[in-house]
Amino acid sequence: MRDIETLIEGLVKGDKLALAQSISLVEKDHADAWDILSHAASVSGSGGQRGYRVGFTGPPGSGKSTLVDTLTTVIRGDQGRSNPTVGIIAVDPSSPFTGGALLGDRIRMEGHYSDSGVYIRSMASRGSHGGMPNVAQRVATLMEAAKKEYILIETVGVGQTELDVMEVADTVVVVLVPEAGDTVQTMKAGLMEIADIFVVNKADRVGAEKLAKDIEQSLNLIYEESYWRVPVLLTEATAQVGVQELRTTIENHRAAAEESGELQQRRRRRRRAQFVKTIEEKISARFYALLAEDEVLRGLLRRVDDGVSDPYSAANEVLKDQRIRQRWLSMP
Repeated sequence: MRDIETLIEGLVKGDKLALAQSISLVEKDHADAWDILSHAASVSGSGGQRGYRVGFTGPPGSGKSTLVDTLTTVIRGDQGRSNPTVGIIAVDPSSPFTGGALLGDRIRMEGHYSDSGVYIRSMASRGSHGGMPNVAQRVATLMEAAKKEYILIETVGVGQTELDVMEVADTVVVVLVPEAGDTVQTMKAGLMEIADIFVVNKADRVGAEKLAKDIEQSLNLIYEESYWRVPVLLTEATAQVGVQELRTTIENHRAAAEESGELQQRRRRRRRAQFVKTIEEKISARFYALLAEDEVLRGLLRRVDDGVSDPYSAANEVLKDQRIRQRWLSMP
C-alpha cells in the first residue's frame, strides 16, 4: 500500500490502482479513510460538481445491470479521449455467509475492463434497508475526485424499500419490466415520487406499451407544476434500443435541474446528510469502543439484558452521566 500522500496524488490524477486502494480503505473504515475523503471532497467540490450521478433502481430482474452496461457503451462511444469517463457502483446483495458482495454485476460488465475510461466497483448492501449502503456515497465522491464524469449507481433491486437512492443521485431512473405488475403498487412503493425518468425495459415483451401508458396515466394523477415532467421511455437494453434516447433524456433532466436550482438543492441535502451520518457513525463507533472497556457501562448493559433495567431508562441514565459522556467523546 502506498503512503497516504502518494495515494491521494494518484487518486486525483485518475489512477485506477489509487482509486481501488482508496475505496478499499474507505470500505474498511481505515484510519486514513477520512483524510482521503476530505481531500477527495475538496477536489470534487464537496457535493459532486465534478461528476454527475445517475441512480438506477427498480425490482429484481428488470435489467438494470444490462441497461447500465449498455448506457456506458453509449456514453463512451468509440472510447476516444474526448468521450466522458464513467464510474459504475454496483450494489450487490450481501452474501448470507460472508457479508460480501456476490459480484454478479462486475461479471456481467466485464466487457468494459479493457476501457481505461471506465471503472467498476461492486459492494455489498450489508443489510442496508434501502439497498444503498452509506459507503456508496463516499465511493461516488472518490470516483468524482478520480475524474469520472458520470457515476452510474445501480441499487440491489429489493423493490419497495430502495428509496434512498434519492440521497446519492442527481438523476433517478426507475427501471420496470412488463411483468412488474399493477402500477398502483409501484405508486405505493414510493417510486412514483422519486423517479426523474421511468424506463420500461425489455420493451419487446408483451404488455410493455400498456405498462408505459399505465405509468403515464398514474403520473398524470399526481402531476404538479414543476421544473420537470417525468417521461416514460421504452428500451431494449440487450439490443441497445432506446438507450441513446435515455442518455439524451438524462442530459435534458440535468439541464432542467441546473436551470431551476433543483440540482443545487439536491446536492445541498446530500452534503448535509453526509455530515450528519458521519457524526452518527463516529459517535456510534466510540460508544462501542467505550462499552468494551468501561465496567460501569457493561454492568448497566447486563442489567438491561437481564430485564432488571428497561432499555429506555438505562439509555437515559447513560446520556445523563457526565463521566460516561466525557469518556465517550474523548475516545479516539
